[in-house]
Amino acid sequence: MDVPPLVASFTIALPDWVRDELAGVPEEIPSVEDRMALAHRLADRNWREGTGGPFAALVCERGTGRIVSVGVNAVLGSGVSSAHAEVVALGLAQTRLRGWDLGGEGLPEHEIVVNARPCVQCYGAVLWSGVRSLVIGVDGPEVEEITTFDEGPLVPDWAAQFEIRGISVTQGLLHDEGVAVLRAYRDAVDAGDVTVYNARSGA
Repeated sequence: MDVPPLVASFTIALPDWVRDELAGVPEEIPSVEDRMALAHRLADRNWREGTGGPFAALVCERGTGRIVSVGVNAVLGSGVSSAHAEVVALGLAQTRLRGWDLGGEGLPEHEIVVNARPCVQCYGAVLWSGVRSLVIGVDGPEVEEITTFDEGPLVPDWAAQFEIRGISVTQGLLHDEGVAVLRAYRDAVDAGDVTVYNARSGA
């Protein structure tokens, strides 16, 4: 394999279809259940479009539900293994608000809504982002069981560690709807219809 010269930057961008999917979505979504429903919708479309895995995240103002950013898993589209939905959503929110701390002085409290529990990488990304709330649809062990993805060695008291750091954790919101998205993805995997980018599972 020919190795190209050193590069100085890389890009992780939302796929074009996201703009169409968000057409008509209000700027503010007061109900956290409705926020999660949007995350499930984005996650489902993402794998069907072939742009990444069945994962999506929203960063919102916790009080008003104003959407600051959305993210979907962009590994396949970007060729970058760390381009998970949480990383994309947090990075876009921080870029929009021009700062790395989403809990900075003068800012409203922010939350991140994810259709599935963060993997070990995204655990750290959420922990250090400044958000004050994490809302999860489907728990990690179920995600691994259904998708066969390796989510990494998350510590047993992961939720308590968030709480210690002032980040509230809500789990199981619209759980069954989230499982349906993941099972549809798994059916497509078993049929050989999608590219699995996290297939080693500890091998």
